[in-house]
Amino acid sequence: MSEWKEYQLGDLITFQRGHDLPKTKMQKGEYPVVGSNGIIGYHNEYTTEAPSITIGRSGNVGNPFLYNGKSWSHNTTLYIKEYKNVEPIFIYYFLHTLDLGNYAGGSAVPTLNRNHIHTINVYVPVEVEEQKQIATILSSIDDKIELNTAINENLEQQAQAIFKSWFVDNPNDNRITCRADEYFDISIGKTPPRKEHHWFSNNSDDMVWVSISDMGNCGTFIENSSEYLTKEAVKKFNVKTVPENTVILSFKLTVGRVAITANTLTTNEAIAHFKTDNKRIVEYLFCYLKQFDYQSLGSTSSIATAVNSKIIKGMPFIIPTNDEITNYHKLVSPMFLEILKNQRESQRLAALRDTLLPKLMNGEIDVSKVRI
Repeated sequence: MSEWKEYQLGDLITFQRGHDLPKTKMQKGEYPVVGSNGIIGYHNEYTTEAPSITIGRSGNVGNPFLYNGKSWSHNTTLYIKEYKNVEPIFIYYFLHTLDLGNYAGGSAVPTLNRNHIHTINVYVPVEVEEQKQIATILSSIDDKIELNTAINENLEQQAQAIFKSWFVDNPNDNRITCRADEYFDISIGKTPPRKEHHWFSNNSDDMVWVSISDMGNCGTFIENSSEYLTKEAVKKFNVKTVPENTVILSFKLTVGRVAITANTLTTNEAIAHFKTDNKRIVEYLFCYLKQFDYQSLGSTSSIATAVNSKIIKGMPFIIPTNDEITNYHKLVSPMFLEILKNQRESQRLAALRDTLLPKLMNGEIDVSKVRI
């Protein structure tokens, strides 16, 4: 077994506070501006060379983020300025095993002080080559997840391009426009009383309960959530269940997030469900809602507060001819099936990575015997 040794984190890396960049001074450019929640914009200057590794300094404290290129590290982050005989990508994964939130100070806004985390005691392989082997195992999994994501984005773009060509650029007088609720059974989600905590759960065996935040991270299909409802809550509060292969739409605060359910689930009250027995129209509806101009639904400048469930149910829906629906479904449904397959593979890979991560970082797995 190789040699592992205890260090202080500051013996391996030096964190530097990020740099302020008001929106008024942000000049459009090729370098991403990295904040505590990831990329928040782009700038024409950079502060950090590749690999750019940051952690949230305030707000989303301690969240590690890797960008394999030059970037501007915002003052809501700490970025690694110096590596001392340590593999950068190893450190990126290692930071995921440290609960850095415990080192945050401040009552209103949690804040990390780099001097406090530099003194954290850590146990890592002495040899950089072993660190690289560990990093390679984990990054190969993330590379496959990233590839799946890129493939899915391309497939969805193809479906959207075909939709635009057929249904936007080529009008057809045989199509009919109606209210959305004249074609679909539109239901709205619900939230049980928040003060009654026993209705909510972190147990994945309970009912998936989707929020707008979940929709922002899910991809084309959604089947998981960050929070769950007990089955008793669903029954007591008559929370509408959403069947598999149903298109859902966010319409409060963040308007226009669209996804297709990959299993039966529930949502909160900011999400509408477009239920139909005609499953051939699901892909068309998904693209229709993704390309819809939601500004047309409200007369105020703040569409996020202007739209409500009544407006969503009454929004215009253009019904293609039966031949158009059938032909579009035949052409793009294999793309959507491939997207779902890739999403599920990525979920399995992410679970594998998260299982391996602590075992690799505490030396439980002998990486010399691992073949990639």
